[in-house]
Amino acid sequence: MRKTYSPEFKTKLVLEALRGERTLNEIASENEVHPNMLTRWKTEAIKNFKLLFENESSKVNKQLLVYNQ
Repeated sequence: MRKTYSPEFKTKLVLEALRGERTLNEIASENEVHPNMLTRWKTEAIKNFKLLFENESSKVNKQLLVYNQ
């Protein structure tokens, strides 16, 4: 059976990997995750970083539109 990981767990590991203080292999081994899985999570997170800022900008724009009506 496949193991599932919570978003919180994935986020914790990805942030640790992004800090660069330890290798992906060290982080993966310590947390019993395959290094390829951690690499995939990290790549996906980096790819989606821009959405955080785009969504925030969209929220502000929508609020301004409502306010100006």
